[in-house]
Amino acid sequence: MPAVTNATSSRMGLLRDLGASQAASIVVGVVIGSGIFLVPTEMMQATGSARLVYLAWIVGGIFSFFGAVTYAQLGAMKPQAGGEYVYIRDAYGPLAGFLTGWTWTIVVKPTSLAAISTGVVRILANFPSLSFLTARVANIPVTWGQLVAMGFVIFVSFVNYVGVRRAGNFQLVFTALKIVLIVAISVLAFSAHGSWAHFAQRYPDATGGIAGFFAALAAALWAYDGWSDLNMVAEEVRDPERNIPLALIGGLLVIGALYMLVNAAVQYALPPLLVAQSSSPMSDAVRASFLGASAAVVVSAAMVISLTTSLNGVAMSGSRMAFALARDGNFFSDLAKVHPRFRTPHVAITAQAILSVCFLLIGGNFRQLFTLALFAEWLSYVAASGSLFVFRRKTPAERRPPIWEYPLAPALFIVASAALLYYTFMSNLRYSALGSLVILAGIPVYYGFALRRRL
Repeated sequence: MPAVTNATSSRMGLLRDLGASQAASIVVGVVIGSGIFLVPTEMMQATGSARLVYLAWIVGGIFSFFGAVTYAQLGAMKPQAGGEYVYIRDAYGPLAGFLTGWTWTIVVKPTSLAAISTGVVRILANFPSLSFLTARVANIPVTWGQLVAMGFVIFVSFVNYVGVRRAGNFQLVFTALKIVLIVAISVLAFSAHGSWAHFAQRYPDATGGIAGFFAALAAALWAYDGWSDLNMVAEEVRDPERNIPLALIGGLLVIGALYMLVNAAVQYALPPLLVAQSSSPMSDAVRASFLGASAAVVVSAAMVISLTTSLNGVAMSGSRMAFALARDGNFFSDLAKVHPRFRTPHVAITAQAILSVCFLLIGGNFRQLFTLALFAEWLSYVAASGSLFVFRRKTPAERRPPIWEYPLAPALFIVASAALLYYTFMSNLRYSALGSLVILAGIPVYYGFALRRRL
């Protein structure tokens, strides 16, 4: 990759090269991964009823819509790189902001890249010709699958390195392809010999009750998670006051429609018992169509494309958090450099890729860190959404911009996020406690960089 001098890079800024369509593709592309094909099983096991599954999707979609409205206002008010870091910094002070950015930079985004690329490899390994991916490379404790996963991370990092417009166009094309494939697969499932009577049937061994519904709702909220990544690249979105709200709200509506479509296709093709027992309900639903045994190949290809799109969006957004930290003087200064030709935070992108590769080299243990990261992620959602109330109070009445559904939207999203935060903490108590320690470990780091600035 081309070398960059300090003097040149320090004068450069990021470019507003992302239009409304690219911004919307970040929202849709990051959110829809492989879960859309797999989560119907978990939700049926929890509720036992197609109607309750749909209710969980609707309630989760409404709460996520309120979140999108909240973040649309935050992004329009503060269209800067860094997303949650910026909002929490400006609302609660630099230390709180740093702890958010520190956790996302060190753990959340690198482990997300590692998890998504590992998911791609797992799907590829199901093809007989690629079964070698699970084998070790010679006599070293690394599998071919780990190397391929690293290759995916390096590839999307390179795409982001050479220009945000290129990365945005890549995201747009692959998101469009993802949507087409999801719709096509759903149509195939509806062409199977299914029955509308499946919607009235039940799965008798479901968890059921309030506990079952909340488990399904948590699954739905996790499936909707990821739309906030757009705010991390807000500084590179053209006309952010218009395009960020448009992309967040429009993108979430598209996501909700696709989730409903996929769930309907699965429920039509398979009775609740088979949905609950299936390891890949969409593959089983399409297998009942004229494709037969070829269904698994088609669905697997769609999942690979879907995850690759998510991977690109996460690589784009995560690097902006480290860039924003460094630009404020709270992290290593090289991370704030902007490439003179590509106008991207190239050092931050490279550092993020290296961290992700390190997690992939660790192997299965990085998944524990990913679980740990979930707690920090939802904690930052609660804090960032609460910052809207702080900004509203601090801004003089005559300068306050109109805020849609205020205070209802942010209040309800905070309630939903806090509930999921509690659920995440209690269901993964050990890793959530470790997550708290990782966040607190940033305190001496923050004061170390503060001391360095004064010297």
